[in-house]
Formats: sequence, structure tokens, C-alpha cells
Amino acid sequence: MFVDSLSPCEAESLSLRSQHNSRAELLHTNHSNLIAMGGLSMDQSFVQAPEHRSKVTVAEATGVPLIDLSPLTSGDAAAAVDALAAEVGAASREWGFFLVTGHGVPAETVARATAAQRAFFALPAECKAAVRRSEAAPLGYYESEHTNNVRDWKEVFDLVMHEPTTPPAGGEVVYENKWPEDLPGFREALEEYMEALEELAFKLLELLARSLNLKPDRLHGFFKHQPTTFFRLNHYPPCPSPDLALGVGRHKDPGALTILYQDDVGGLDVRRRSDGEWVRVRCVPDSFIINVGDTMQVWSNDRYESAEHRVSVNSARERFSMPYFFNPAADAVVEPLGELVGEDEPPRYSAYSWGEFFSTKLSGNYKKLDVENLQIEHFKKKDLEA
Repeated sequence: MFVDSLSPCEAESLSLRSQHNSRAELLHTNHSNLIAMGGLSMDQSFVQAPEHRSKVTVAEATGVPLIDLSPLTSGDAAAAVDALAAEVGAASREWGFFLVTGHGVPAETVARATAAQRAFFALPAECKAAVRRSEAAPLGYYESEHTNNVRDWKEVFDLVMHEPTTPPAGGEVVYENKWPEDLPGFREALEEYMEALEELAFKLLELLARSLNLKPDRLHGFFKHQPTTFFRLNHYPPCPSPDLALGVGRHKDPGALTILYQDDVGGLDVRRRSDGEWVRVRCVPDSFIINVGDTMQVWSNDRYESAEHRVSVNSARERFSMPYFFNPAADAVVEPLGELVGEDEPPRYSAYSWGEFFSTKLSGNYKKLDVENLQIEHFKKKDLEA
């Protein structure tokens, strides 16, 4: 659906693909601004501190819950859904993430989205630059993102499900999607995918609520009135020094939950709670990876923990992934839920504005900051810290 008619940018992209067959040449085409070609030297902005670098071999995560969500769509009895919620709750307590199958997202919808993703990142740099994002307009293409003040080895394309969205952070930033003009069907494929993921996200939200002995729709109200949910296309080119850089540095997602689709290359690492070791999440066909975010950790009053994760890169194969960040409304106030606190279980966090928190987190994506990135630990009540 992306080759019916070729624009100048598309034609140039296909020409470049046919001319450059070697890995180094393709890397130069896609990410020429990232490396010096002679000896494929690494720009220092990408170099992680020694303690945060990926090992040559990362052990595969064993025992990660793989949950079949088909009872949600097959009309199974309430008892089956409750059992499913219990599985989700256990995974959220023990791991902070899990994999799901039987999710109801059509394979054709996923295929169209992944085709759109690959078509976009195959465009020449000037075509991608036409939809480049900035701090004032933070949606679109970007190739210089930072995580924990170190530059990531990747390029991304961001968009929102509902636009325009203006977080109440005292600024004039409006979230408005930028769509490339050179890819017929690109917008339609991604909007179809986002609609399917939003439906799945609310199903997962209800399972999480059930697992906390709350009404299934207890958390719905936080996602009304301009939700800040956003969707990202990630491309990780082959890296000349995968022992020095990361596709994404160690971090936790700030929202409620994340739904990730990844290709078969792999590279998502999660810090195992039991021993603090980094382990690699296996690639399971037709599955999504779900991780609990900071907001869910606060709502649950630490019953569930946001999963720390990172992305390792390799020198041989490019990798693609598509995370869907399910975030509350801009005007939401995040704090432990009233039903989950009491005299014997006091709230562990002070209330904070989601819109301001989210905007502050985003500002750290653009450059190295002089201060520590904002985390939910900043809202942890001091008298309850261990």
C-alpha cells in the first residue's frame, strides 16, 4: 500500500537502498550524523558510564509470565476473568511486566503498522527532517533523544492518539501530530493501530483494577479530558560499539502502562527484581510486552512496581519496536488510591500533577540536563522511606 505512487522522497529512498548494500553504508545513510565513518568511531555523547553498559551476553529472562487474554473476548464466565486478573496482578507484583497473547489486535493491523514504520525510517534524512519535532512542538521525528543525560542510539517518530493535548505546565506547548506527505497510507495504518491499542489498554487497565479488588472501571476517569497517551516508532540502527552505547538507557516509564510490540531481533532488557540483574525479554510471535509504569505504582501504593528497563543494541542487525504509552489526562492528579490506603497502610506518595510531571520528563529528552531527571521518588513521603 506504500508503493502505489512514488514521491521524490520515496524514489530517492528506494534508489539509496539499491545503491548501498553494505552494513556500514546503510548505517551511514540512516544515521550519518551519529558516527564518523572512517573507523566507525563512537561519538562521546552516546557513551554510557561503565556501570551502565550492556554485557556482551545478557541472560534470557526465565519465568516471565505469558498471559493469554482470550477469556476477555470469548465470553468466558466472570470467574475466568477474575483468574486472569489474578495472573496480571501477580505478574505486576513480581516482575512489573509480562507478555500477552490472545489480545484481540488483528494481525493485519499490526502488519500494516510495521510496514508503515519501516517505510518511514527508510526515507532520506531530509524527508524525515520535514516532520522533525522540537521542544515547542514535541511530536514527530527525532534522532537526538537523551535518557538519563546520555544520548540514545536510535531515531524515533512520536504521535498522539488524541490531539491537540496541552499539559497544564505553564507553557504554550500544544501536542499536534506531524504527518509525512510522502507515504500514502502511513497515517491510516498508524491510526488504525492506535485505535486497536487503546481498546487493549483499557482491557488491561480493568484487569489491573480487578487485581487490586477495585471496580473494573475505577481508573477510567483518569483518562478523560485530553489524555496524554502517545505512540512511538523506534528504529535502532546497527551500532559500531554496542558495548559502549544503548538504544535507550535505563529508565522507568512514567505513565500507567506501556504496550510494546517488537520485531524478532530482540534487545529489551529488564532489571530483575529478585537480584537486580539485567535479563533479556524473549521475542514471542504475535505477543505484546506489557510493563507497569510509575503512575500505576503510585496508584497501587507500591503494591505494583514500575519495571526498570533499557534497550541494548548490536552491530549486525537493525531493530524496530513500537511502544504505546498509556498515560492519564493532562489535568489528572496522581496519588495513592483512597481504597488502598488506611491507618495500617498510609499513603507512600504525595499527590502531584500528571501534566507538570509529564512535561518535565519530556524536557529531559532533548538535551543533557544539569540536574537529576524528575522521578516519582521525589514525591515519596520521607517518613516512609526505608
